[in-house]
Amino acid sequence: MLDNILNSKTINPKDTLLSVNDIHKSFAKNQVLKGINLDVCKGEVLALIGGNGAGKSTLMKIIMCIYRQDTGDIYVGGNKVTSSKPQDAMDLGMYLVPQEPMLFPNMTVEENIVIGFNENPGELHKRLVDLITQLGWEMDLSRKALTLSIAEQQLVELLRGLLRNAKLLILDEPTSALTFNEVESLFTIIEDLKKKNIGIIYITHRLEEVFEIATHVAIMRDGIITLNGLVKDFTRDMLVKGLLPPNIEEKQQILKGKVPDYKNLKPIFSLNNYSGYGFKDVSFDVYPGEILGLAGVVGAGRTELAVTIFGKDVVLGGKVYLDGEDITGLSTAKVIEKGINYVPEDRGQDGIFKIGDIALNTSCGCLKNLSKFFMNFKEEKKITDQYIKDLYIKVTGQDQLIGSLSGGNQQKVVIARILATHPKLIILDEPTRGIDASARGDVYTIINKLKEQGFSVLLISSDMEEIIQLSDRVITMFQGCINHTFQKADISENNLMSAAFGVYEDKKEGTKI
Repeated sequence: MLDNILNSKTINPKDTLLSVNDIHKSFAKNQVLKGINLDVCKGEVLALIGGNGAGKSTLMKIIMCIYRQDTGDIYVGGNKVTSSKPQDAMDLGMYLVPQEPMLFPNMTVEENIVIGFNENPGELHKRLVDLITQLGWEMDLSRKALTLSIAEQQLVELLRGLLRNAKLLILDEPTSALTFNEVESLFTIIEDLKKKNIGIIYITHRLEEVFEIATHVAIMRDGIITLNGLVKDFTRDMLVKGLLPPNIEEKQQILKGKVPDYKNLKPIFSLNNYSGYGFKDVSFDVYPGEILGLAGVVGAGRTELAVTIFGKDVVLGGKVYLDGEDITGLSTAKVIEKGINYVPEDRGQDGIFKIGDIALNTSCGCLKNLSKFFMNFKEEKKITDQYIKDLYIKVTGQDQLIGSLSGGNQQKVVIARILATHPKLIILDEPTRGIDASARGDVYTIINKLKEQGFSVLLISSDMEEIIQLSDRVITMFQGCINHTFQKADISENNLMSAAFGVYEDKKEGTKI
């Protein structure tokens, strides 16, 4: 049936906002785009799905005149685009809201949003306030951008685009860091934009969003559009099949290890009445060979808990024990040395050295083991090669700058660096944020292999399916506190969502571990 839908979309030339014709683009010997054809019409939301490295970002940068295509043509409103200046693309009515916020940290929220406008400041301020009110968002326009969370930075980027009244709006993973209420508000705005004949390219890895908000869907794989048509003509399984390479189904068959024998095991990690900024009186244990899921909505205190354990924030009370040793309040370097490592939520800010190569970013966490007086480059190369292979990291070589990788491949390099330190406990904070289905399967496989080898994992994720699929037990946080613990048999999306929102009622009695 997929073959019957292939490129089935029909276009009325009068309604076409954007037409991409046979676009090719290469970087050195790497052919990124191999003949892209794509159209977006008035009032249409085109969901663009594809794996990291499929060429989505490159295509968007060509559309926005950041890159210049090698061959092929782009038409906006029927007019051929010949410019190579991003400002000209915005003048034509196109605006790209990037996945990774790009704000001026020392400017206020309002200054970041209105920069580049030539309108009367008073009228511009009123338009902005009216827009925020319409969205139902709460935002202090006088705050400095450097004080904003990831979710708040994303909102600022969205406001930048919406305030410009773009005819074609490109949203790159717009909901990746938003709360449920913020997502609902965004979807309401998108519905309003449809009615105003605004065209939207909606890049996402969340397939449920495709069926909720999009009118059309296109799948990119290896630099080409493999599927393109009306959303109503697809099922979720069809999209997944279209996304994955032919051999990925075997790789996705993840064998779950046995649930740990809790009665005969001692915890390898324990928190006792642990308190810090954003959480209080947190107590739980993690056992050898266990994947403990930590679920909760944005703002529940999950990341604050993780960074405090990792020595990056002040402990206000309680104790932390690793393998029976009190490690409360140790520095990050000492925490890593003792055997805890952390994959941060924001890889761009906290996870990578952007101007460093793959080898440096993989090995920098274990430099003590690689050198005494001189660096053991042979061992560094061996370690890097191992994780490039194990995590299916798409690179041209170890000397490739990590900043040139796709987001998903950057995330896998971060995970590789953590694994290279051989920790006893690994804290994974949103480990598959911005990662495509294929890379997600790779990461899941690695997590399960760690479990089989006896490592312990604290898995923090907003993806309930991820938590359910991987976890042996799940704890939920609500307003900075652990409010429920779920054993394997009780882990379900309904239970986790109810607990995360503080409305779960335990209908059976039992002792929690």
